[in-house]
Amino acid sequence: MIVYTHKDCLLKDNGINHPERKERLENILSSIKKIKDFEINFKVAPLAKEEVISLVHPKKYIEKIFFNIPKTGLVGVEKEPYADTMLCSNSKNAILRSCGAGIAAADDLMLTNERIFCAIRPPGHHAETTKAMGFCFVNNVAVTAKYLQKKYNIKKIAIIDFDVHHGNGTQEVFYNDKTVAYASSHEFPLFPGTGSSDEKGVGNIFNAPLKSGMRGKEFLSIFDQKILKPIDKFKPEIILISAGFDAHTRDPLASLNLESKDFYDVTKKIVDLANIHSKGRVISFLEGGYDLTALSESIRHHLLALKN
Repeated sequence: MIVYTHKDCLLKDNGINHPERKERLENILSSIKKIKDFEINFKVAPLAKEEVISLVHPKKYIEKIFFNIPKTGLVGVEKEPYADTMLCSNSKNAILRSCGAGIAAADDLMLTNERIFCAIRPPGHHAETTKAMGFCFVNNVAVTAKYLQKKYNIKKIAIIDFDVHHGNGTQEVFYNDKTVAYASSHEFPLFPGTGSSDEKGVGNIFNAPLKSGMRGKEFLSIFDQKILKPIDKFKPEIILISAGFDAHTRDPLASLNLESKDFYDVTKKIVDLANIHSKGRVISFLEGGYDLTALSESIRHHLLALKN
């Protein structure tokens, strides 16, 4: 099992009492290092190159983000009421390392077929082609998908997103792209307000809106029918996961009631599908999850399922 991360990702500051804080990643890395069931190979995430990021995001958009980075303090990139996507003096390298982790993971995956987890922040699945939002600036999973297609001529990629919030950015990037299937389970209605079941793209978008209060058994049943069944029909060559752990019952930003072990079960279902269609090839990216205890427990279940 390979885990990509970098200390630059810990330097990204969002201000006091912000839910997307460095302690999330510190907690995850500490939890991973305690795993004794199998070997973890930690690797250093490189800086993503602008020409690779521009496979998804126009260069002017990238340049504008970096131009707005303050020398001190914080700068928000959104308008009210969601002015919580912040730039700090250390944002550039954190953003580039988070994206670079996926690029390096793609190269490793094609070389070794070993499954990989990208322990990174800032997250990415809310970042649209030309819009930063929801704590996200560059869509890490989308850039990795485009990179895999361009460099390795991968014809069909599936992105499965079980973060409690809909990945509007990933959906927007691939909405008219038949070569990439995007499937998302998420609480609805909830930020960012997208992800209804009638958003279908060109037959490649599969949304599973979930009701507040839902527990693991019902979630897994819906996941089978609304997410895994269409991806099974799609037959992807590679599966990428947007792994958010904020559907956990302890999470402060949502109202689903999954337990830590449910993340083993949902991950194992994805891995089983990858073993059928994708030569077992999976890369997982950290997205949301804002309770430290839930993160610590859930990440171990997630990695154990990835390893099996």
